[in-house]
Amino acid sequence: MTHNRYRSLDTSVLLFFLTAELARSATFFGLDTLLLTITALVVLVLPYLLIEIDGVPAFGKWLRPRLAFAGVGIGVGVIFRSAPASIGHLPMTFLILSAVISSYIHIYGLLKLRLVK
Repeated sequence: MTHNRYRSLDTSVLLFFLTAELARSATFFGLDTLLLTITALVVLVLPYLLIEIDGVPAFGKWLRPRLAFAGVGIGVGVIFRSAPASIGHLPMTFLILSAVISSYIHIYGLLKLRLVK
């Protein structure tokens, strides 16, 4: 039985805040920019390799919503770049919060008891 729901929402939200922070804090030839870019690419593609359901969707079909999340995140990051300094830390704050929640979801999925059929 195949479900047509989007199964990578938690990592997509993480990707959104990661790209928002990347766009907000990007510098030319900065080491932090390089590391954030590599991390964003890994978060963009790696969850596809971890899908455990029958009937894995095509990679392009699976990637489109994630690219949309990343694109909107970049747009939000550019907006936060011109925002006052008092709210400039919000993308990183929400990135940390979403990473903690996503980690909890994935660790719970690994540790929950699965009965043998």
